Amino acid sequence: MAVSGIGPVEPGEGTHARDTHSDGGALDPRGVRPSDSPPRKESWPRRHRRIALAAATACALLAGGGYLYATRPQKPAPAPPPFPSQVVDLTYLGQVTPAGGSSPRAPRFAMRLSVSHGPPVTVTRIGQPSAGITMSSTPAPPFRTKAGSVRKIVITMHVTDCGKVPKNAGLPFVDVTLRNTRAMEEHSFIPGSRYAHDLSTALQVACSNETRHHQNA
Repeated sequence: MAVSGIGPVEPGEGTHARDTHSDGGALDPRGVRPSDSPPRKESWPRRHRRIALAAATACALLAGGGYLYATRPQKPAPAPPPFPSQVVDLTYLGQVTPAGGSSPRAPRFAMRLSVSHGPPVTVTRIGQPSAGITMSSTPAPPFRTKAGSVRKIVITMHVTDCGKVPKNAGLPFVDVTLRNTRAMEEHSFIPGSRYAHDLSTALQVACSNETRHHQNA
């Protein structure tokens, strides 16, 4: 008698039941769930782009900071003090006759020296270019004058040799050596035509007295 029935089905050749994990997740052929796979490493081109972008951003920030530094308002450098000859003025006031009189061979003249601005100016020497005459002053150099102030100077001409004294003073110079914190300068002032007239008259008187003295001798 033939016996027939259905028993458990055996897997055929080349077929396997899919293994499952306790949590129901399917395992890949290596026995690892996809969720347990190690993270993929970032590809080199992508890392390269990120590094390049960061470097470019840093360079842009540095360049922007340098531009702001270079274009920020700058304080102007302090101007140097002026040269002494640029701020000193010498003005003729007139001939001076002392109360007790003066020698014809030593006429006196008053000058006003002023300093307009800048550091104080020191007069270290006062002179004149004519031969046969020496010059002294009160006050005697060196003396200092501050900006915004004036100083009266009385200069005395001492006639030493009438043969070398000019017959006509023309426009005589007064040579002054000036010094301040900027420089030392030798400057020649022309006090003007009134001074030239008074000086010429005084020198003529001084030398005419000498001529008469020699004639009487």
